[in-house]
Amino acid sequence: MAATRPNRLFRNLTAKIAAIPMILTALVVFVGGTVWTVTYSFTSSKLLPKTKFVGLDQYERLWNTPRWLVSIENLLIYGICMMVLSLVIGFVLAALLDQKIRYENTFRTILLYPFALSFIVTGLVWQWLLNPDFGIQSVIQRLGWQSFDFDPLYNADIVIYGVLIAGLWQGSGLVMCLMLAGLRGIDQEIWKASRVDGIAAWKTYIFIVIPMMRPVFITTLVIIASGIVRLYDLIVAQTGGGPGIASDVPAKYVYDYMFQGQNLGQGFAASTMMLLAVLVIVVPWAYLEFGGKKRV
Repeated sequence: MAATRPNRLFRNLTAKIAAIPMILTALVVFVGGTVWTVTYSFTSSKLLPKTKFVGLDQYERLWNTPRWLVSIENLLIYGICMMVLSLVIGFVLAALLDQKIRYENTFRTILLYPFALSFIVTGLVWQWLLNPDFGIQSVIQRLGWQSFDFDPLYNADIVIYGVLIAGLWQGSGLVMCLMLAGLRGIDQEIWKASRVDGIAAWKTYIFIVIPMMRPVFITTLVIIASGIVRLYDLIVAQTGGGPGIASDVPAKYVYDYMFQGQNLGQGFAASTMMLLAVLVIVVPWAYLEFGGKKRV
């Protein structure tokens, strides 16, 4: 007589018991903290949390604040440019390294090294490099090109692009590694077949390789997008939100209102809007990865 299979609930029981602390931590810390933040975003909390509900007043005040609108605009500019440029730069670098060049490990290490640095260090390094008195502008002017002008961190109209340069310098290496891993997973027979058929390399990349790397691209986009929403350290180290509020971002807005402006309600409202932004990223990704596939 065949042995009866254990109830599905009791399969891998040891692993399920071991996961209980992690599940409780997630429920209490993350879910509980999120519910607490959203709830108090509807209150008039100032220095300390209060239970006096004011409806949507905090959100109305938030969206009528010029500083918040500037921070949203900056995040959109930085986010769109970061996603597009880091993907393009990362993929091109990965495609070059995938050609089995000499000293590949050395080049890969050099390109990935900036990602090992903290955003604070990166911000300080690029603050120095973009300083017009002794940075890139000063060096080129001393070489004889006196008309050269490159000081984005001191120009309110383009300061966010100066921050973008630092972000791309640090993040493109990680994208390169992810793309390189995806390219190394492509069957070499595909490349051989494309060469036999006389298909140009760029056509092979665009019409065959990139579609096959769809999961890699989706995962990379989620990683980049999550970093964009959390953008804070780089701004603080590189510009401090200046000139004025020209380079402000939502995360800095939340910090300033909660810990410096002593306005918890406004900070909680801004945090909730950031949470919605994360959900806009995570939900489509989860659907594309799990919900959109037909199970056999």
